[in-house]
Amino acid sequence: MGWRDRGIELKTPEQIEGMRMAGLVVGRTLEMLREVARPGLSTAELDAAAEAQIRSSGATPSFLGYHGFTGSICVSVNDEVVHGMPGPRVLVEGDVVSIDCGAIVDGWHGDAAITLALGDVPDEVTALMRVTDEAMWRGIAAARLGGRVSDISHAVEQHVRAAGDYGILEDYTGHGIGSEMHQPPDVPNYGRPGRGPRLVKGLALAVEPMVTLGSADTDVLDDDWTVVTRDGSKAAHSEHTFTLTDEGAWVLTAIDGGREQLAALGVPYGGD
Repeated sequence: MGWRDRGIELKTPEQIEGMRMAGLVVGRTLEMLREVARPGLSTAELDAAAEAQIRSSGATPSFLGYHGFTGSICVSVNDEVVHGMPGPRVLVEGDVVSIDCGAIVDGWHGDAAITLALGDVPDEVTALMRVTDEAMWRGIAAARLGGRVSDISHAVEQHVRAAGDYGILEDYTGHGIGSEMHQPPDVPNYGRPGRGPRLVKGLALAVEPMVTLGSADTDVLDDDWTVVTRDGSKAAHSEHTFTLTDEGAWVLTAIDGGREQLAALGVPYGGD
């Protein structure tokens, strides 16, 4: 059975370059939102700023209209883990805000997410955000040509488990990405290494740990989108889209391609 038969899309180098263009739009939009997010701003205003940035960059928001989603970004606050629907909610001091952004350039998608704090938050929340982001990077750093998807999953889980008693969402995962935003294979944030599809050139994956300060159990709000922790604990979410080249990993949604973070982890950089 071939890759196409299993629904896994392999891209040519030229198509990966197209994904890099989309990834840069996403990365720059998230950096802009990191700067403008503040208490007193509504999540709808953040969404409007993101849409304007994406469209002014010659791209289209991936999320807008996706299965009826009404925003250009997901904005998830405090106990909201992922898929928060932008609206009238006004952000306040001490909020923990996850922003997930996707963009399309010439039919190719980029997808990434950040979590930030508005003002001072407890040390445990700062640690949660740091651990979640570190786990994402360690997942990417574990990927090698010829390896398996679950090598990424195992590295994510190992880092989170070693850092403390956190909850790791199991019902929501990373994913393949390319000509569609969500494609096979799933990229869980837990599991044994050496399992799942092989990591080969042309495969692009979105790695996205979703981690909580309490239980990993979740519910979905009445909007049929927003995922919240059942115990009300705060959550964090980090995401990047990456691919592998002969030289190493290339993080398509990082402004520098992931060069700095990968170097800090002793991993070869595979971008241009």
